[in-house]
Amino acid sequence: MHRTRIKICGLTRETDVEAAVNAGADAIGFVLYAASARSVSVTRAAELIKYMPAFVTPILLLVNASEELLAQALV
Repeated sequence: MHRTRIKICGLTRETDVEAAVNAGADAIGFVLYAASARSVSVTRAAELIKYMPAFVTPILLLVNASEELLAQALV
């Protein structure tokens, strides 16, 4: 039997990342779409990812991203 994997998306604060990890999230998403109320910068996403253990997968959500943003996000 397979276990359902859980992804929590749109987090912007360290405390929320820690809560998602403690709740058992398998992946945490960060919104890099500036028009979203939950958007964070690439730099902020990198800071938040530091609060995630290696077994939790970080995911970046991009919408019609420029080549510049893609290059920043993939570093």
